[in-house]
Amino acid sequence: MSEQSRGTGRIRGTGSRRRKPTRRHRAKVIAAWTVAGVVVVGGAGLGYAYMALDGNLSSIDIDAKLGTDRPDDVDDGSQDILVLGSDSRSGDNGKYGQDEGAARSDTAMVVHVDKGHNSASVVSIPRDTLIERPACASDATDETVPAEHRAMFNTAYEVGGPACAVKTVESMSGIRMDHYLEVDFTGFKKLIDELGGVEITTKTAIDDSKSHLDLEPGTHTLNGEESLGLVRTRKSVGDGSDLGRIQLQQAFIKALIDQTKSVGVFSSPKKLYGLADAATKAVTTDSGLGSVKKLTGFANGLKGLGADNVHMVTLPVEYDPADPNRVLPQEKAGRQVWAALKNDRPIPASATEKSAGDKGDADKVVE
Repeated sequence: MSEQSRGTGRIRGTGSRRRKPTRRHRAKVIAAWTVAGVVVVGGAGLGYAYMALDGNLSSIDIDAKLGTDRPDDVDDGSQDILVLGSDSRSGDNGKYGQDEGAARSDTAMVVHVDKGHNSASVVSIPRDTLIERPACASDATDETVPAEHRAMFNTAYEVGGPACAVKTVESMSGIRMDHYLEVDFTGFKKLIDELGGVEITTKTAIDDSKSHLDLEPGTHTLNGEESLGLVRTRKSVGDGSDLGRIQLQQAFIKALIDQTKSVGVFSSPKKLYGLADAATKAVTTDSGLGSVKKLTGFANGLKGLGADNVHMVTLPVEYDPADPNRVLPQEKAGRQVWAALKNDRPIPASATEKSAGDKGDADKVVE
């Protein structure tokens, strides 16, 4: 399916990998980082519940689907994870709208954890970024879907499922993804509610008819539904585009990481089990994380991470001159971002300073 056939635009402008060892579009990816945070908080205490919780997990064998034609798997202790959210309206998610054909990945983040597991870099990829999509095996039929020029990034998941999304990111970045995480709306809300909500301070009022969120300036403890509304909000951020919404989500994720660090789950086995139950029901993983034992081992490696040592950026982009509802990667700046991850170094500020994605003004809305 070509980029032109996707309907009206969603972005409106006013202008080599390592092996050691969360109501609509973006919400699921936030939950995936939450899952990691929750399991980090309670990881050591999950042993008694392994068998019960294993049945909650869904997993996909990405390696088997992609074969050997991938970037090198470099064993240096760092990790790269594709965190994805699709826009399926199946099951309990139907209340947020009807499916429009196949599901698409309306949120994507590449999470790079450094080899010492002391810091992480997160690169958000705007869903309407026009890219060179590689040929992929269809998830539904195993037939090969041809490569496409100027395809929207989120069509990779639509035409080929998780494996095609991973292949597309690896093609863009030259970096092998060690793991894959995908989360849904309902799981996101339940997880936030199990956490007891997330505290956010708004600098200005938020009133967004699409996300159904209405907040006065001040400090709020958002429940699951309200948190879902916040990460869907765009009309109250910058120029009203998805680029601004990404920045708002990034601010929410940092608050979420702090929240998972502060929840006293060790003192309450019931709360620990509730969080772990919600977390494992919320995610689909690659087979390398497809058990509670594996997921806990992965999460235990993130224990040293807090909001202050998680650096979040948006892939450097510019509005497409031919269509202001789409964005194009800034090739030189993008190479700087991917090179930093590949070489296990911080992303230089210069890589994003001229990006349209760096002008969402979310910092004027939330602290």
